[in-house]
Amino acid sequence: MTQSVDFYFDFGSPAAYLAATQLPHICADTGAQLVWKPMLLGGVFQATGNRSPAEIVLKAPYMTIDLQRFARRYGVPFVHNPHFPINTLLLMRGATGIQMKEPARFGVYVDAIFDAMWVEPKNMNDPAIVGAVLQNAGFDAAALLALAGSQEVKDRLKAVTQEAVERGVFGAPTMFVGDQMFWGQDRLDFVREALDA
Repeated sequence: MTQSVDFYFDFGSPAAYLAATQLPHICADTGAQLVWKPMLLGGVFQATGNRSPAEIVLKAPYMTIDLQRFARRYGVPFVHNPHFPINTLLLMRGATGIQMKEPARFGVYVDAIFDAMWVEPKNMNDPAIVGAVLQNAGFDAAALLALAGSQEVKDRLKAVTQEAVERGVFGAPTMFVGDQMFWGQDRLDFVREALDA
């Protein structure tokens, strides 16, 4: 039976970006299936009483340095987004809508948004910039924004966010291998160990 990794993420988390650059390789190496779970991190924070490390004065600058260390280790680009924090509600609804309606293009969407957030950091609070990013990635921005606003998509994002909280998720990224939960991109070695076990 093929193992799987449930990957709960939000584009607003730079640690989720780093995890997303590594998990496909880990799953390919171990023969596991990667199950992407777009959730709304703000909803998780609200439900659990957690908050972003960026809001903690002493932790924020350390986290930026630490994320850069991991990016170098992984050999991937990372630039702290000067427009942070970014309201990711529309972006996460977009991910949910694409996953529901055009799953073959989900990876293209994810790559485009993560790139705009943490590689060539853009102000993704600006709808015009979001539209340009989507157009450049080959999407019909107007159609995708309409999809993101549909009740079906809104309900699905809420349901996955609630599912995450019920499973014990309090931040992003969070990965599950079976019932084992791993929080943070710095826990990927443990994800690999669980898949190899």
